Amino acid sequence: MTTLVFGHKSPDTDSTGSPILWAWYLNEVKGGDAEAVLLGEPSTEAAFMLERWNLPKPRIIDDVADGQPCVVVDTNNPAELPDNINGADVKAVIDHHKLTGGLETKAPIDITVRPLACTATIMHDLMGEDATKMPDWAKGAALTCILSDTLEFRSPTTTDHDRAVATALAADLGIDIGDYAAEMFAAKSDVSAFSDAELLRMDSKEYEVGGRKFRVSVLETTAPSVVLDRKAGLTQAMETVASEDGVDQVLFFVVDILNEEATLLVPNDLVRTVAAKSFGAEVTGDTVVLPGVMSRKKQIIPNLAV
Repeated sequence: MTTLVFGHKSPDTDSTGSPILWAWYLNEVKGGDAEAVLLGEPSTEAAFMLERWNLPKPRIIDDVADGQPCVVVDTNNPAELPDNINGADVKAVIDHHKLTGGLETKAPIDITVRPLACTATIMHDLMGEDATKMPDWAKGAALTCILSDTLEFRSPTTTDHDRAVATALAADLGIDIGDYAAEMFAAKSDVSAFSDAELLRMDSKEYEVGGRKFRVSVLETTAPSVVLDRKAGLTQAMETVASEDGVDQVLFFVVDILNEEATLLVPNDLVRTVAAKSFGAEVTGDTVVLPGVMSRKKQIIPNLAV
């Protein structure tokens, strides 16, 4: 049976590119039978990557059947995976996030979780010498994933190793990292086609803190004013999204890639308390700027308090 390789729901660039990379490795190097799939429509930046490297968009699935062999990448959180993930036959997990718990397997599996900024970096390491066999499209996808997750090395999650792998891939491809990242971030910043609710769910993860359930949404952009101009609609959509998704509150952070700061929308007293207790921020209006905050994984989630 074909092994499905997938990342988390609301797939960003890493959760789109890394399944493609690992499916290539399993098929072409290991001689297996694997297919990269997605758990939703890819983000605008991920769509740019697919077009730039002439990659077909992977098939989108809603769930997995009992006993379906699969490899989970870029997450280990059951809340971000198909509803029946514990009924599937998970063969491996490749990730760079904290362990969440709740994922069950049929047997002992290969698990690789490393403190690197990007799943694609981990995959490059796991391939070893076989990484030299990657075709240009695979190198391009890996480079895109790393530059996306590190925000072109601006994110505090960036390690020297992520930078080294990306620099080597760019050199192999004859690509200027600055120019290419600018193209990526332009695509990431074009959110005109998305509704307010879609923006809130586009790059979001569910977390429970102090008995409260949050959908923590991050939108990385080089044009934050374009997003913040939609503040009224986004604030209204927060209530709808929270109700439909079964969470107490949506936390929406607009990350300014170039100025290296985040703006948090503050629609009510709960979020005002979160801003104060989590980031020491004094809120006087319906938004608050958080200087230096760039990473949900390293700076937002670990600090959340109510």
